[in-house]
Amino acid sequence: MAGGKVERRHSLFPDFNDWFNREFPGLPGWRPATAAHSIPVEVTGGDGVYVLRAELPGMDPDDDITITVDDNLLTVRAEHSEGKEDKEHSEFRYGSFRRTVRLPVTIPADDVEASYADGILTILIPMPDEEDTTSVRTIPVKRAGEAAEGAGP
Repeated sequence: MAGGKVERRHSLFPDFNDWFNREFPGLPGWRPATAAHSIPVEVTGGDGVYVLRAELPGMDPDDDITITVDDNLLTVRAEHSEGKEDKEHSEFRYGSFRRTVRLPVTIPADDVEASYADGILTILIPMPDEEDTTSVRTIPVKRAGEAAEGAGP
């Protein structure tokens, strides 16, 4: 199914992530203590490349963001720690964030690139004509505008 489109849901029911990423009526701010926040993403494709963009404001790409590839699953994990200063009011989200995206073919892990700028993580995923078997791999995230220094598995 090379060159296939990313599945877009058109359902009467929200995505599972939507249920647990929002407050439930009557339970303001409720979220299981161990649950990771969902990461808002958009995926576009064309010319043999999928582009996944994720909103991750306030993150340090060197320390806070991890990307893994396993077969046709790409997972973004992030951790945002709350500062020690007292706050009178905050609507920021702190803690663990995670999002897994299923693509229509096996992802060529060695060719995936990621960059971070202005709170947006951008991941370029070349989609091969043929499916290749790959192993789980961690993708380095570099700051936008920096040359890849020794980038590789």
